[in-house]
Amino acid sequence: MHFGIDASRLAVGKRTGTENYAFHVTKGLLQQAKSRHRFTLYFNQLPAPNLLYDLGLPPSATPRMMPFPRLWTHLRLSQEMVRAAPDLLFVPAHVLPLIHPARSVVTLHDLGYLYFPQAHTPAARRYLDFSTRFSASQAQKIIAVSQATKADLVRHYNIPPEKIRVVYHGYDQKRFRPLANLERLAAVQERYHLKPSPYLLYVGTLQPRKNLSRLIEAFASLIGDPALDYPHREQLQLILGGQPGWWSNPLVEMVKNLKLENRIIFTGYLADEDLPVLLSHATAFVLPSLYEGFGMGVIEAMACGTPVICSNTGSLPEVAGNAALLHHPLDRLALEWNLRRLLTNAGLREDLAQKGLLQASRFSWEQSAAETLEVLESLG
Repeated sequence: MHFGIDASRLAVGKRTGTENYAFHVTKGLLQQAKSRHRFTLYFNQLPAPNLLYDLGLPPSATPRMMPFPRLWTHLRLSQEMVRAAPDLLFVPAHVLPLIHPARSVVTLHDLGYLYFPQAHTPAARRYLDFSTRFSASQAQKIIAVSQATKADLVRHYNIPPEKIRVVYHGYDQKRFRPLANLERLAAVQERYHLKPSPYLLYVGTLQPRKNLSRLIEAFASLIGDPALDYPHREQLQLILGGQPGWWSNPLVEMVKNLKLENRIIFTGYLADEDLPVLLSHATAFVLPSLYEGFGMGVIEAMACGTPVICSNTGSLPEVAGNAALLHHPLDRLALEWNLRRLLTNAGLREDLAQKGLLQASRFSWEQSAAETLEVLESLG
C-alpha cells in the first residue's frame, strides 16, 4: 500500500509532546513497514536540519515539501489529496484535511478543552471542537492515546467504540534512564543559571491548562513554613522548564510579586540532551495539569528513576498507575500536602522511584508504532 503521513508536526525545530509523538511513531512506521509499503511524508515547511536522517528515511519513503502560508491542512494538503491521493492517509495530530481519502486514520490526543474551557481562548475552543468533531466523524479509524480519550470521544461525540483503537505513547529508552553524572548536571545547571541545590521540576509548555499558578502557590506556602521537616527548605528550587505559551506572563508576574525569583526559575525550552539529566537529579517531577491526553513527561520522569506527583484527571491515573502521588488539580492544598509528604519521607521517594521504573517499562515507541501499523494495515 501507499501510505501518506501528515509530517507537518515533524518539521518544527523544538518538538514538544504532540510533535515528539508524531516523530517517534512516524520513525517506527518507516522502520517496521519499509519492506512492504510505500510512504509519502507531507511537510508544510522545510524540516529542521538532520530530521530526515534522524527518521532513518528508507528508499520506500519520499518527503514531499509543500510550503503554504496559511490553512495548510485544509487547503494545501487537501489540494494534494485531489492531485495524487495515497491509498491511506495517516494524521498523527488531530486534524484531517477537508478533502481526504476514504481510508484515513487520525490520532486524537485529548478533549481537555471540554473540561477546562477557561484554559483556551474562545477562538481556540471553537476550532478545537470543530476540528475534533470533523476528524472523529470522517476518519475510518481513530487512534486514541489513552482510554480516557477514547471514553471522551464516545461520551461527547457519540463515536462508536469499535471505531477507536487505544495506542499508548512510548518513550525514548536510550535517552531516558537514571543518570548519576554530576559533571553533566553541573554543566546543565550552569547553562540554565540554576543553583547547585535540590529542586522540583516541571517540564512542558507554560500555559493555563498546565495549572502552574497552583503549583507556584503550593511551593511558596511550603518553603515559607518553618515547621517543614526538610533540611533543604531554604535552598529548594522550583524549576519550570518549557517554552512560554498563551497567558504565561502572569506566571512571571506572580513569581515577582511573591519575591521568589531566586527560587522559582523559568528555563525556557530545555534541549533534548539536557532533559534526562535534569529529570534524573530532580527531587520530584510535578505535573499539576488540569487535563492531559497522555502526559508523556510522567513516563520520562519515571524512566529516570524520579518520583512523580501529578493530578488525577484525564489519562494521568492510567498512565501513572500506582507509581505516583495523585491530587485533584483544583485542590491546591492537596498538591501542597503531596509535596510535603514526598520531601519529608525518603522511604516514600525511594518506593515511588522503584515503582516508576517498573511502570515506565510498560511503554515503548516500538510497541506504539507496531500497534499503529496494525490499525493502518487493517484498512488494506
